Amino acid sequence: MDRDELLEKLHTFEWNDFECKKASREVPEDAYKTVSAFANTAGGWLVFGVQERNRQLEIVGVEEVDRIQNNFLSTLRSGQKLNRIIQVHEEKYEIEGKHLLAFYIPESPQNEKPIYLKGDPRQSYVRRGAGDEQCTQSELERFLRDSALQRYDSEPVNDIPVDRCFDEDTVRWYQVQFVRRNPEHDEISDPIDFLLNWNYVLEQDNRLLPTRAGVLLFGKDRYVRQLLPRPVLDYQRIDASFEHWSPEERWHDRYVFEENIFKTWKGLVTRYMRIAERPFSLDPDTFRRNDDPSDYVAFREAAINLLVHQDYGDHSRKASIKFFTDLTVFWNPGDAFATDAELLDPTEKEVRNPAIIKAFRRIGLSDQAGTGIRAIYRNWHELGRVPPHINNDKAHKNFELILFNKLLITESMRQFQRSLGVTLSAEQAEVLALAVEKERITLNDIRGLVGGTYKEAKVVADHLVRQQLLEMRNDSLFELPELLKSRYKNLTDSIETQAGTKTPQVTPEVTPEVTPEVTPEVTPEVRLVNSIFGEMTRQELQNAIGLKDDEHFRKTYLLPSLQAGLIEMTIPDKPRSSKQKYRLTETGRALQAQLIHGEDEK
Repeated sequence: MDRDELLEKLHTFEWNDFECKKASREVPEDAYKTVSAFANTAGGWLVFGVQERNRQLEIVGVEEVDRIQNNFLSTLRSGQKLNRIIQVHEEKYEIEGKHLLAFYIPESPQNEKPIYLKGDPRQSYVRRGAGDEQCTQSELERFLRDSALQRYDSEPVNDIPVDRCFDEDTVRWYQVQFVRRNPEHDEISDPIDFLLNWNYVLEQDNRLLPTRAGVLLFGKDRYVRQLLPRPVLDYQRIDASFEHWSPEERWHDRYVFEENIFKTWKGLVTRYMRIAERPFSLDPDTFRRNDDPSDYVAFREAAINLLVHQDYGDHSRKASIKFFTDLTVFWNPGDAFATDAELLDPTEKEVRNPAIIKAFRRIGLSDQAGTGIRAIYRNWHELGRVPPHINNDKAHKNFELILFNKLLITESMRQFQRSLGVTLSAEQAEVLALAVEKERITLNDIRGLVGGTYKEAKVVADHLVRQQLLEMRNDSLFELPELLKSRYKNLTDSIETQAGTKTPQVTPEVTPEVTPEVTPEVTPEVRLVNSIFGEMTRQELQNAIGLKDDEHFRKTYLLPSLQAGLIEMTIPDKPRSSKQKYRLTETGRALQAQLIHGEDEK
């Protein structure tokens, strides 16, 4: 965080990754609660020398900088105040003649959570909004399950009989899929021996015991319910848009799955086929589509992600899929251990249920390790839709994925981009459209949209910044300029008005008196200013105005605008350069703002 980023944060308010403490002469005790909260959640900045007054952040400064910094860092690295050593990144700033200290507290590894105070796990905190909240007993148990060396799904179950707990049809179906997918492996026909070979049954003290993963994947219904006293999945189809629906309204189709995971998966696919956008065929073995890529790829990966990554030790919350007319919401108890950025990386990741995940991968029901989220984004991009939204809530330990049934490049978006008069590649046009949709986007948003690396995403963002189509807030955050927000709103309002306007009927008996309006003269200079965004070549400007005569454009539009100081050359010392472009001056930008906001055009 550089000085400008800090100043911007100080002009807003505290939130889930930013907390301020007065700390003028001493480190406040509650600073360590914030350290615990940041470390247990997604990390954040803790700033000393700032206090909140009248709901605003006020700089007061740290008086004894070295002593407070040393005391705070030594406490975090001693392992005495907190149960783990916390390595932080520190920064010093001088603002308004006062000293500030900023410390970045990173998220702790999953196997080290929870981070707690005074040797008491009950003094664990999480960050929610702008506050540090002490963990409840249920939340603490979730942390402990996720940090255990032996994963919950791999543990044996002592009170369920191995010779009666498995559903024969499910095991037989899985064996057939496994042999077809893996012909190099020796076929094991006996169901128990087969599950024993793949560690879904364990041998301990001369006893055979099913694992939790074995029961959840292959178990008979009553044994699944004995191990998991809540549904595996709540499926709902709601024939309304998300915005116009309330939880009090009844769904139009609902099924609560309380059988094993593989039966749940097959039942879910059957229901999905009923509401698919167009008929399609499926491979009976893998449930993969045989025709061209469609929304099924994203559905498959999202649904399997929900089934294999949820916290099956959490008996108070159930996974759900809600199909609305305009979007689909996949909700899971249990957060992803990876960060949002890591979810888009094609690498192996730490997972909650490795035994369950391997069972799906062995029969080809999931893409290669670490590529599921990427496949969802890629499929949605191929369909031209607004990218998915992920909310990986590490404070509440849940995961939400939303698939929008909405085109990214609409006709109004095309009109808007054409009105800018700039030449954009397909990727640049999509990123600009996403910025219009969200108003603020990150490099991770761009990666999710067009794929690729951070470096490639930065190239696209930097080009749009140079064209003044985006404004850079920090190294990874970009915002649509206010002028473009207003311009797009005016365009869409105009389209909606035209679509809904009817010609008024005037009766012959009554002739309305019309007071003529005086319309300000739209000069060539005004037309040019209203058509320029970013840096544009002469030809791009001429096309934006819609003129074919080069000499008329030069004499009537270009030269007068240059002489009036409304536009300027990007290479003024070489007027005839082939790389010459034109941009608005400060005067031109002010005039354009008036035009876009509909103010006095004089």
